[in-house]
Amino acid sequence: MKDEATRVAIFRLRREGHGIKAIARLLAISKNTVKRVLDHGSSAVPELARASSLDEHLDRVRELFLRCKGNRVRVHEELAANGITVAYTTLTDFCRAHQIGVVPKERAGRYHFGPGEEMQFDTSPHTVELGGQSRKLQCASLTLCYSRLLFAQCYPTFNRFYAKVFLVEALTYFGGAARRCVIDNSSVVIAQGTGRNAIPAPEMAALAERFGFVFLAHDLGDKNRSGRVERPFHYIENNFYPGRTFADRVDLNRQLLVWCNQVNGKPKQVLKHAKPIELFAAERPALQPLPPFVPEVYALHVRTVDLEGYVVLHTNRYSTETELISRQVEVRETKDRVQVLFRHRVVTEHARAEDGAGARLTLPAHRHTGRTYTKKTGGPAPRLPEEATLRAQGPEFVAFIDALKASQGGRARRTLLALHRLFLDYPTEPLRRVLGEAQRFHLTDLERIERMLLRRLSGDLFRIGTRANPDAGDEP
Repeated sequence: MKDEATRVAIFRLRREGHGIKAIARLLAISKNTVKRVLDHGSSAVPELARASSLDEHLDRVRELFLRCKGNRVRVHEELAANGITVAYTTLTDFCRAHQIGVVPKERAGRYHFGPGEEMQFDTSPHTVELGGQSRKLQCASLTLCYSRLLFAQCYPTFNRFYAKVFLVEALTYFGGAARRCVIDNSSVVIAQGTGRNAIPAPEMAALAERFGFVFLAHDLGDKNRSGRVERPFHYIENNFYPGRTFADRVDLNRQLLVWCNQVNGKPKQVLKHAKPIELFAAERPALQPLPPFVPEVYALHVRTVDLEGYVVLHTNRYSTETELISRQVEVRETKDRVQVLFRHRVVTEHARAEDGAGARLTLPAHRHTGRTYTKKTGGPAPRLPEEATLRAQGPEFVAFIDALKASQGGRARRTLLALHRLFLDYPTEPLRRVLGEAQRFHLTDLERIERMLLRRLSGDLFRIGTRANPDAGDEP
């Protein structure tokens, strides 16, 4: 079968009066081919229709394809069991010809963006050597789609707190934000829905509003939509990590920032050998400007100071003031610091430890200054001023303190400070009676003692009861 151009030439030469033999010689084809084309009467290439041995079993093949859930191997086996023997390639060709189980292909296409129109944000898990130990980190990346300017950092995990930390750092690095930020359908940003129906979490929507952009989640499976930010992850894994050593995550992020600056200054083939930093000069005026004030990202937690004077955050323990033992405080978590607040005032500040490290951080001011009793030093530990105050309140206090020291030993100092806090917060006489009652049952748990005290005070300080007759007035 000849192509259409050859067939057109055959008919043109025939109209000019050339014979079949002459046409065959001029076009270097056989005379029989010239005859078949002339007999067909058209220069259009005829459809090539070949009969298949499965034509008469079309409905049977469709039925088996549904029953076998699209598994063509099982369809082939079932046909053979029913006496229909064909080659497997014949079956697959037959299915393609009749569009059985065939998903129509779509053109991939390209996306074109103007300056400041879109940026793309995503994360990828990377295994990195930190201080000689292999660690799995989450690498976050933000890319401006027009200039391909890149910013990336690594985090121990990735939640909404770290997402806000990263976005604020990235937008500060760019000096502004594009009007739209394309993301995947991760629950870190999305509260519900997928694709164009996705609804960002309120705190993430508030962040986007502050910086003047909106989040847009791409459709499920449409990874080409976020191709600008997907490619750099492979580049980071194969160009940044190899041959470099990192003392810790802070050192890694510092070197990664330097690497991003270098990459942004190199020409890219996809940009027709232009440099991202050069295109960024044209894109920056089109970005949404940063707000006049960019507050530090933080997360607020409520904790109770334990008897040793620590608060716990992400398995790490941070010391605080002794006066706050057993009190409820606020713990403010930022990227690099942990602050303890009491009555809206920062009372303690620590450098943040790595999440999950199980570290115990104690400031010098929170360490014990007095000696405790040991076999080497001998003698009792010096009394706390708070203990002397408590012992002066009566025999119930003295008996309770002695029992406390006998049961807890050196750990009783923390409990004594907590007892002194009860002494300052509640009336002395009810507390004396409760301590005497606790002695009868050998009870030293201050949480239970405080509950007993509150039950006693509820009758002494508050009027409790119900009216027998709703029409009657209050009792005097």
